[in-house]
Amino acid sequence: MRRLVEEHLLEVRALLAPIVERLEAAPPEMIEVDSPDLLGRVTARPLHTETPLPPFDNSQMDGYAVRAADLAAAGPEHHVALRLARATAAGDPPGVHEAGTASPIMTGAAIPSGADAVVPIEHTLPPRFPRLSRAGDPEPEGTVAFTGPTAAGRFVRRAGEDVAAGTQLLPAGTRLSPARIGLIAFSGTATVAVRPRLRVLLCSTGDELAPREHELAPGRIHDANTPMLAAALRAVGASVRTVRSRDSAEQLLAALEAEGPATDLIVTSGGISAGAFEVVRDALEPSGVEFVTLAMQPGGPQGLGALDLSGRSVPVVCFPGNPVSALISAEVFLLPTLRALAGLPEHRPREERRLAHAVESPPEKHQVRRGRIEADGRVSLTAPGSHLLGDLADAELLAHLPLGTAALPENAPVEIWRIDG
Repeated sequence: MRRLVEEHLLEVRALLAPIVERLEAAPPEMIEVDSPDLLGRVTARPLHTETPLPPFDNSQMDGYAVRAADLAAAGPEHHVALRLARATAAGDPPGVHEAGTASPIMTGAAIPSGADAVVPIEHTLPPRFPRLSRAGDPEPEGTVAFTGPTAAGRFVRRAGEDVAAGTQLLPAGTRLSPARIGLIAFSGTATVAVRPRLRVLLCSTGDELAPREHELAPGRIHDANTPMLAAALRAVGASVRTVRSRDSAEQLLAALEAEGPATDLIVTSGGISAGAFEVVRDALEPSGVEFVTLAMQPGGPQGLGALDLSGRSVPVVCFPGNPVSALISAEVFLLPTLRALAGLPEHRPREERRLAHAVESPPEKHQVRRGRIEADGRVSLTAPGSHLLGDLADAELLAHLPLGTAALPENAPVEIWRIDG
């Protein structure tokens, strides 16, 4: 009897559970905030800041720092002129503001002690700065006129209004995006404790695979699975090493023995069907790796288990060799767990949409079809062939036609997973 998709998903989850637990409990790696390796990593500990953000009251605008009380009588018919005081630029230490003056100030500069509001330059007369004097320059000269009152606190960014001192910036288990890295850097943190990456050994097999730098000989094809699956694994935070093996069980076992001990998970593609030269099955089945057929199209042949490599039990997940089958198998069975480990939503965005046309499906299989969303919001599906990599590359979604479905009419609802993000 063929295994159900849901049953195999549970088997894969159980196989991966010890890896997830070990990585979440492993000693963290310390990565510098400026390191390009920080992007996409996952925090191992909560991050707090002892510095308020922003760290001091500062100006939201280019303009004049004032006391709101000094402008209480200002209006369109009664301009209030204030004597110019010293200017403060971003990076200058905060000065002292005297009552009855206007202190020129630039965006991001510290509010002078004694001022409680900022009036934008365009709201003053003249609406441009005169010659300015900063600390150490000659005394400023002249006045600036104001045509209306202002409120205390206007255009002032208060210290700590973004993040108060002692606040948790990020909890443990947070995936680090560019904005989060910016927040960490702004807090003054130099290094971040992150979880170790999942180490994956990706092995594609087949005598038919030709190096890309060589001209194709008759009967040979270029290897799509290695770069495709490696990219999918790296997108969910894994560190990936790759190896290719010919259809030789001895060569495959030698590669796994050499590379496997320094890895957390082995993923293979190809060599697991019912043919005569199924190298992955031939090499791994004697070691207890299980090979099954699922009620699924594409992706019927699957394998999973563990190998004893240098005294370590290393989990193995085996996918079919057809590129569409391999990537859809990864999407359905492997990547959800790895996305959650990487601080991403476990599932692709899922929704229900209506079909733009009637479809047929083998009722004894859970069929996964590729497709696109039409202008009217309905979905068009392409052919189900597992070799149609062009269709997969052009697809916006995977549509799931459940077990027991022989046909669906136009406008029938269908569950889709968005894969275009």
